[in-house]
Amino acid sequence: MRKTFLFVLIVLSLSSRAQDKEKTPAAKGVVYGQVSEEKSAITVDDLTGKLVDNTFHGQIKGKVVEVCRAEGCWIRLKKADGTAMMVRAKDHAFLMPENIVGKMVLVEGSATVKETSEEMRKHYAEDAGKSKEEIAKIRGPEKSVEFAAKGVKVL
Repeated sequence: MRKTFLFVLIVLSLSSRAQDKEKTPAAKGVVYGQVSEEKSAITVDDLTGKLVDNTFHGQIKGKVVEVCRAEGCWIRLKKADGTAMMVRAKDHAFLMPENIVGKMVLVEGSATVKETSEEMRKHYAEDAGKSKEEIAKIRGPEKSVEFAAKGVKVL
């Protein structure tokens, strides 16, 4: 009886923790993390010109083209040149659902110029569900602008 009670207690504990990880589906107005009212938001493409000492603090707008499938801890926003900018949930403070891809979003936080190692680039590709062949083609580090988001709002 005691073992049964302990087993039931463990199962209930695990199921409640699993429910804590559920993500709200992306719909207009849904906020992940913390975003204040929109003020002077710039586009992803305008961001590079706004960097002061390789940093920017504020809001950006863009279209989500990719999301971390493992946890939902990062997204990529489309740039006009066909590339995408990495946006990570700062300190893993919030998670985003897979259906956020294709949505326009307002992101609040800080951008910095970073160098991403080959190992981390492969990790991100794996999280995005890329094939083994695509991952194998990744070579060397890459310098780019990354955004640490306090919050993301679906527009």
